[in-house]
Amino acid sequence: MSKLYKLAIIGFGNVGQGLAKILSDKHTLLNERFGVDIRIVAVCDLYKGSVADSDGLDPKMLLNSLEVEGNLKSLPAQHTTWNAQETIDNSGADILIELAYTDLKTGQPALSHVKQALNNGMHVSMTNKGPVALAFPELRDIAKKNNVQIGIEGTVMSGTPSLALGNEMLLAAGITKIQGILNGTTNYILGEMAAGLDYQVALTQAQALGYAEADPTGDVDGHDAAAKVVILGNLFMDLALTLADIDCSGISHISAADIAKASAQNKQWKLIGTVAKTATGFIASVKPEMVSKDHPLASILGATNAITYSTELLGDITLIGPGAGRLETGYAVIEDILSIHKNS
Repeated sequence: MSKLYKLAIIGFGNVGQGLAKILSDKHTLLNERFGVDIRIVAVCDLYKGSVADSDGLDPKMLLNSLEVEGNLKSLPAQHTTWNAQETIDNSGADILIELAYTDLKTGQPALSHVKQALNNGMHVSMTNKGPVALAFPELRDIAKKNNVQIGIEGTVMSGTPSLALGNEMLLAAGITKIQGILNGTTNYILGEMAAGLDYQVALTQAQALGYAEADPTGDVDGHDAAAKVVILGNLFMDLALTLADIDCSGISHISAADIAKASAQNKQWKLIGTVAKTATGFIASVKPEMVSKDHPLASILGATNAITYSTELLGDITLIGPGAGRLETGYAVIEDILSIHKNS
């Protein structure tokens, strides 16, 4: 007998649409193989509209409405006017899927959505880094008090199970240091620069391919990677990091001369996020580094991400995989739901 999980999705951009596509294609597999019957009962998007139906919303119809109409406003549903707060309170969902835009300085509006859901006794899965980087200890306490779970797999390396690997497999091995290429946009740009492109040309190309936003500051200045370092340090090293604790610098100052210098030394520029325990506390940084070409992270090309866990018992373990993408990040939500199911 499968267990029914009703989802309320806040934010229906690329990740939400990727999740809907997966649920449309893989519903039977998830039901038969994992014993979960996952249904979307509400979607609320600031621009695309709001629909809620306690009997469930067909993911194919949601996607088709976006393709044909550009929004969800013509879909028949029991409720079509709820805002995010009303959706969380009234949808009857078991799990909030928080995919709205978030501000890394405040965590809003996602942080308020997550707190509301947890206090309502709902599980949460989110790909938003803001609430996790800014308030994860507080959110974890609220979840514990209400006997619910928080899934955050998609906050670090999209659907690549970097957090599951660290939490479920490597924590007992004694994680002493974590290093990674945690931002695909900067990795792509540095790779193109190594191939001969100017920084600005490489950035424009990344924007044309959808790797970089129109305002690329969060990526190229290192803030996106810094948020992930905060999450990793707090999750696996029991630190209480904030973004202010991260020694952060980006890649916009890297010049053609810097690229040539690295090449002459048989090295490669990478934007590396690091968090490590020390005798006196910790180090936490995001900065461009020249890494030797025999280093595990040197061969990571394009928008791919990678993370290396240094452990007391196993040495270094490196995981490589996508760090962004519609289906890839949508799959991170599936991982969270399966984890919630396993631990319920």
